Amino acid sequence: MTRAYVSGIGFHVPDRVVTNEALTKLMDTSDEWIRQRTGICERRWAEHGVGASDLALEAARKALAAAGREAEEIDAIVYATLSPDHNFPGDGCFLGAKLGIPGVPAIDVRNQCSGFLYGLSVADAWIRAGVYRRVLLVGAEVHSSGLDVSTRGRDVAVIFGDGAGAAVIEATEDENRGIHAIELHADGRYAKQLWTEAPASKYQPRLSEAMLAEGAHFPRMEGAAVFKHAVVRMPEVVRSVLGKAGIAPEQLKLFVPHQANLRIAEAAQKSLGLRDEQVFNNIQRYGNTTAASIPIALCEGVAARGVQPGDWVALGAFGAGFTWAGAVLRW
Repeated sequence: MTRAYVSGIGFHVPDRVVTNEALTKLMDTSDEWIRQRTGICERRWAEHGVGASDLALEAARKALAAAGREAEEIDAIVYATLSPDHNFPGDGCFLGAKLGIPGVPAIDVRNQCSGFLYGLSVADAWIRAGVYRRVLLVGAEVHSSGLDVSTRGRDVAVIFGDGAGAAVIEATEDENRGIHAIELHADGRYAKQLWTEAPASKYQPRLSEAMLAEGAHFPRMEGAAVFKHAVVRMPEVVRSVLGKAGIAPEQLKLFVPHQANLRIAEAAQKSLGLRDEQVFNNIQRYGNTTAASIPIALCEGVAARGVQPGDWVALGAFGAGFTWAGAVLRW
């Protein structure tokens, strides 16, 4: 039986560190206020002129090196982002050009915080179906250039950071490795509780001076509503995929939750009955990097928790859409 497994991972974040204290010079906030509500101490923001695909390129190179592969050996690119370099074409195409692999198919996945797991499901299906043998899966974001860094936008602006993570997903016949279960969900009834309204094709013009003045081009979030759903849906979907894989929570070597809010991750851990040493969080240092958060945390978590081939790893996400997803794999 052919399965898809992670043969190499890598991540890259900008050098620029933006502390909570630095944000107090831009808006009415405090280090204590941010830490209490999010758990975040600092985040990385890219310099002007750096796009998500630039970060993705560095993460991809590291993942390829970890897998012992060259870019020319990649059969397809799956690229998850909500902050592409440009509205079109997709960032997967820009990344393919930067990697020097013309002709290799590339698709962008627009599922925000669940994007990496949605992309993982695409890569898994392609490999199990025999369409491709080796897929480069990327999550990359540059949020900093699209945030309202004023008191008006502080509830959202303090949360997000920039970064990229990548994984080489390959075919294997080893029954002791690979993805054993993936589950995806969405509920568009809550789409406007976490969204960016403009620019939008339903408006003419797509972006007006009035929209700019009211901040319609900045992300908006009803934080309490998002939190309420996330603390239920994330552990729920992880519990479901664990059941499909036929394993119990205590068998996990590592659980990596999407890094949206430390309180959400801690609530998911408690709901699943996991010990501290089974869970890895790094939102404290990077903030919410959306589609990049799981691969970045997975890279660091595998090393920090000493994950070895054959160990069970679970991933969980919840975000805008609302969308949520879970996966269980054997390393």
